Amino acid sequence: MCGRLVVSNTTSELVSVFDAAGGDFHDWHPSWNIKPTQTVPAVIHSAAGGDEAVRRLEPARWSLTPSWSKELKTKFPTFNARAEGITEKATWRGSIKTHRALVPTTGYYEWQTDSTTKKKTPFYIHHPDDERLAFAGLYSWWKDHSKADDDSILWTLTATILTSSAIDELLHIHDRNPVPLPKDWWDDWLNPELTGDQHLVDAAVQAALPVAAALEIVRVSPLPAQGDGPELTRAT
Repeated sequence: MCGRLVVSNTTSELVSVFDAAGGDFHDWHPSWNIKPTQTVPAVIHSAAGGDEAVRRLEPARWSLTPSWSKELKTKFPTFNARAEGITEKATWRGSIKTHRALVPTTGYYEWQTDSTTKKKTPFYIHHPDDERLAFAGLYSWWKDHSKADDDSILWTLTATILTSSAIDELLHIHDRNPVPLPKDWWDDWLNPELTGDQHLVDAAVQAALPVAAALEIVRVSPLPAQGDGPELTRAT
C-alpha cells in the first residue's frame, strides 16, 4: 500500500516537469507528511470546466470518490487501488477507462511490521537522486448535490494511487507498492482517447518494475501525527 506521501516541489516546478497547465493551488504547499484525504497534486487531461481539454496540474483529495457516490466520504479506504482485477470493481471501473491520472511525488513512506512484537518501523522510499516520481493513479470529479450550481466548491477532484504486488526489493517491508510510471508512459496513461482496460493496467505495472527496483529505501524516525518538514525523511 501507499499511505503517506512526500511532495517537496513547488507547483511551478511540477507544472514545468509535467508540461501542464496549473490549477488553483492557493491552499496547497510542499509537504513531507501527506495523509489520505489531504490534498495532493494530480496531473490529468481534462477541460476542468474550460473550453478545451489539456494536461492540467490540479489539487485533488487523496481518496477517490466515484461520481455516483452520495457522499464524499466513502465507507472503505479509497486512497489506493489494487491493480489486479481493477476493471471488475465498481469504484474504479469508470475511472480506469478515461480518467487516469499521474500523482507526482518525491517519495513515500512504508511500514515494516515485526511479526512478534507488532512494532512498526517506518521507511522512506524515493529515487536515489530525488528525481520526481509519477505514480499511476485514477481520478473522479465528485459533485455535491446539496450545493447550488454556482457554488465555487460544487465539484471536488478526487484521486487514488494504483498499487501492485511488491517487487522483491521491497518484500521485506511490505507486500504492496505503488506503481511508478516511467516518463515514456506518461502520455498514454493520461490520454483519455485510449480506453483503459485490464491489459493497459497490467502493462503499466510491468513498465513500472525497473523504476520501483531502482528506488532507495531509508529507515526513518516514527512519523508525527501533525509534524512536517524535510527532517522526516532523514535516515536514522
